[in-house]
Amino acid sequence: MGLQAISWRNAPWIKATRPQWRYALRNGIAICLALSIAYYLDLDEPYWAMTSAAVVSFPTVGGVISKSLGRIAGSLVGATAALIVAGHTLNDPWLFLLSMSLWLGMCTWACAWFTNNVAYAFQLAGYTAAIIAFPMVNVLETTELWDLAQARVCEVIVGILCGGIMMMILPSTSDGTALITALKNMHARLLEHASLLWQPDTSDEIRLAHEKVIAQILTMNLLRIQAFWSHYRFRRQNALLNALLHQQLRMTSAISSLRRMLLNWPNPPAHTRVTIENLLTLLASPDTDAYSVARVIAPLAPVDKEDYRHRAFWERLNYFCRLYLRGSRWIRSVENATPVTEISLPRAPALARHTDSMEALWSGFRTFCALMVVGAWSITTQWDAGTSALSLCAISCVLYSIAASPFNSLTLLLRTLVLLSLFSFLVKFGLMVQVTDLWQFLLFLFPLITTMQLLKLQMPKMASLWGQLIVFMGSFIAVTNPPVYDLADFLNDNLAKILGVGLAWMAFAVLRPGSDARKSRRHIRELRRGFVDQLSRKPHLLESEYESLVYHHVSQLNNSKDSLSRRWLLRWGVVLLNCSHVVWQLRAWETRSDPLSRVRDVCIALLRDVMSERGVQQRPLAVTLDELQRICEVLARHPQPAARDLAGIIWRLHCSLSQLEQAPAPGTIGDQITPQA
Repeated sequence: MGLQAISWRNAPWIKATRPQWRYALRNGIAICLALSIAYYLDLDEPYWAMTSAAVVSFPTVGGVISKSLGRIAGSLVGATAALIVAGHTLNDPWLFLLSMSLWLGMCTWACAWFTNNVAYAFQLAGYTAAIIAFPMVNVLETTELWDLAQARVCEVIVGILCGGIMMMILPSTSDGTALITALKNMHARLLEHASLLWQPDTSDEIRLAHEKVIAQILTMNLLRIQAFWSHYRFRRQNALLNALLHQQLRMTSAISSLRRMLLNWPNPPAHTRVTIENLLTLLASPDTDAYSVARVIAPLAPVDKEDYRHRAFWERLNYFCRLYLRGSRWIRSVENATPVTEISLPRAPALARHTDSMEALWSGFRTFCALMVVGAWSITTQWDAGTSALSLCAISCVLYSIAASPFNSLTLLLRTLVLLSLFSFLVKFGLMVQVTDLWQFLLFLFPLITTMQLLKLQMPKMASLWGQLIVFMGSFIAVTNPPVYDLADFLNDNLAKILGVGLAWMAFAVLRPGSDARKSRRHIRELRRGFVDQLSRKPHLLESEYESLVYHHVSQLNNSKDSLSRRWLLRWGVVLLNCSHVVWQLRAWETRSDPLSRVRDVCIALLRDVMSERGVQQRPLAVTLDELQRICEVLARHPQPAARDLAGIIWRLHCSLSQLEQAPAPGTIGDQITPQA
């Protein structure tokens, strides 16, 4: 086994596929080209162009374009902030430190507050200002400030342009193809998810599967953004793509609702499971139509007119089938659309999201405190390499404040910097001192970068390590014009970088991110606040907007190891969302003037008595469940068919609310999310 592992067939160059070679060659050429252009333009520190090209080395065109725009905007804002701060405070180091810490704290807060490219731009605005401003403490003339800022921005833009040029020469897989493939795969996976959830079992596997489906649908929103930037065709179909994402979220809600009904149905027909499996098999076929579906589910049609449970399940299953067939039709429309195809659809809102303002403020405060401590230490000790420690500390705090597991990320970065210190020492003082021209060094750099890119693709478990090695290698090798070989400065600078990341790690250890239990409680309170708004006569959010907001909250703890917090966040989200769908369906009865509309008003009033922003009132909940069951029984014997339909809707509400019987009462034990004994 050992000899087979080191066989030449397992070499990264031999087993690399054509797309992997294209990706590695494109990024390797872009990095070397950026370094060469910046070097021959006589920029101050050309290795930052190399780093910039490595940062924007995304596998798709849309990713490169969108991230490049965010990087350029962030770099310009960061350079402007660095000029303003340094230009006014450079003569007073303490005021300079305070101003820069405030700016970086604000950028960290903005990273957590916004999303996607805006958050990325604020990240760049933060650590670009740090990279430009902190080395300025050794500048004696203010006229040099503009030259340094101009050089950094030029280096960043050179790297971005080189990455873009190489993407045009060696294009990768289309973002649109990736998006359509992801949509089709998720559409098919929803059937597998339905088959899993519609079983009578209750296990952690079902909960984890539900969380993963929600997370993957929300992740496709990023693919939609990249496709938007990659091709005019997808900009024209953006409304349809938005509607498709909402449609898949709605199908996920329908699957969950049907599960609650199956679990609360005392005596379903014996052939229910067989019919459902036949239905899912039929829906998986690409040429399925509504008539074929109707024939398959015909055995499940209710016979007893007073069996409101059977009638409600039948209506909801039909609703899921209509959603699925409509989604299949929309996916085919996107797949077959040309750049000039126009598809008329009601405009769907963007997926809603909520910012955890407390966590964002805490992250900004952590960055401010960490930089003040590191800066105070550098000023009092007059450490020459303190600027490097400040820069790496700032980058780490801004970059990892929004990471799901900052300690793991910072530990990995420390390992990366230690490896790069050893590697760059050998390269700089073993190889670079021997070469006399840049092209000689590029003969070594290009195959090295290409191989590292291949290893990043072929070793997914170590992809983060290889990616950080590629990005930070330029600042450690530090190719300059003319080259500088000062061993003392080299060791001092590398030590400062490692200590800067280590001090950022300590800042995260002292000012720890909020625990998953606290985050879960905050998300649950926001879910309840939104649901109370849904009960009002004129809610602020539409049904689809609240649905995507609920799923956004649920997805925030996907990487948490606190299974109890995740379980109760998911449970609250699913219950409140199912109740919200019922409320909107009940609200649709407003056009009716018969006494049934008063029954509708009674049900919504009962919900207002049960739910508040603080939680569930246990005694009203039990009374409400009994009252809803009594209303269902009465309506089932009503002579009007509309009354029996209403009984089925109210029974759905009863099924959803019954899951909250284990929820804690408000004000008990700090409003914990654990069920009461």
